[in-house]
Amino acid sequence: MSKKALVVGWFSFEQCNVTAGDLMAKDVACEWLEQAGYSYDVALLPPFSEGIDFWQADPKNYSHAVFVCGPFPYIDYSKQFIEKFKDCCLIGLDLSMIEPLGVWNPFDVLLERDSHFNTRPDISFAAHQKKVPIVGVILAEPQAEYRQRAKHQIANDAIDRLTKSRQCIVVPIDTRLDPNTTNLHTAAEIESMIARMDLVITTRLHGMVLSLKNEVPVVAIDAISGGAKVTRQAETIGWNIVFSVTNLNDEKLQQAFDYCLSEDGRRKAGECRTHALASVNKIREEFIAAMSCVDPRAKRIYLKEQLESMDSGFSPSYPSYHPIRAYWKLKSMIRSSLFLTGNWLVEVSHYDPYK
Repeated sequence: MSKKALVVGWFSFEQCNVTAGDLMAKDVACEWLEQAGYSYDVALLPPFSEGIDFWQADPKNYSHAVFVCGPFPYIDYSKQFIEKFKDCCLIGLDLSMIEPLGVWNPFDVLLERDSHFNTRPDISFAAHQKKVPIVGVILAEPQAEYRQRAKHQIANDAIDRLTKSRQCIVVPIDTRLDPNTTNLHTAAEIESMIARMDLVITTRLHGMVLSLKNEVPVVAIDAISGGAKVTRQAETIGWNIVFSVTNLNDEKLQQAFDYCLSEDGRRKAGECRTHALASVNKIREEFIAAMSCVDPRAKRIYLKEQLESMDSGFSPSYPSYHPIRAYWKLKSMIRSSLFLTGNWLVEVSHYDPYK
């Protein structure tokens, strides 16, 4: 008889609630057989692959039959295994023996996990399981304010292709709190979830911000044609893994995925966090300085200077015919009129340049 073993477990039979632990213990048993100098087959049923059909296995081809992992009660499958391979050396490995051994122990060698006689650690402790990345996916809902420029479905489809092409665990995360679709109830819960990801893929500004705040690399996709707040925020804080929906490329997304899992990606995320916090501290100082103005006229002068600086630095980036330029020009005219008449500053909040 050849020096060959057949590895059997509950993964060899239909509807037996196979667990991850069963498969990990199977891998350990196979590794030990190799170390012992034995060749082997594994009896596996779909959806598990690279095995043979238990019922088609010929007992004459095996010197040993090893049943590995799980409870081993006195039921039909157990009795069928024992009867089919009764002429082989029967080994029970990592089993929970339900019946007292004095009543039923069909094995020539039993290294049980637990029985009425003995208890051992589960052998999955010795499994060498490759870890896969945990990927948070944070998607923005369609944003009506951007109208025809919003291309969320294109971005979502690209993200779906990316995650399905990689071995990873996808964790949907909703940063909205009213309502939240991922059973998160506070901002602290949302940030805690994001902080535990290996990387995040998002079309949301705060998906990107909260990731980098916690030094989690992020693949950011701006779902607005031409770029909007996501792109501008990424440029401001120095994060360069941001894509425009108008030129998404699956190959570049794959490269970005790999970069975010690298040490360089995590280090860069930390640098962006440091840079952003330094800039936010300057905003804090400016805010406190603004609050220290006690003279109403001084407040108006301070705000007028800030608004003029903002207008002059923002609007020239748009062509003369662009509706955004017209929007800012209108606001500037109204503000100037209000300052000249001594009235307090009001905000033009309902004008939509796309109507």
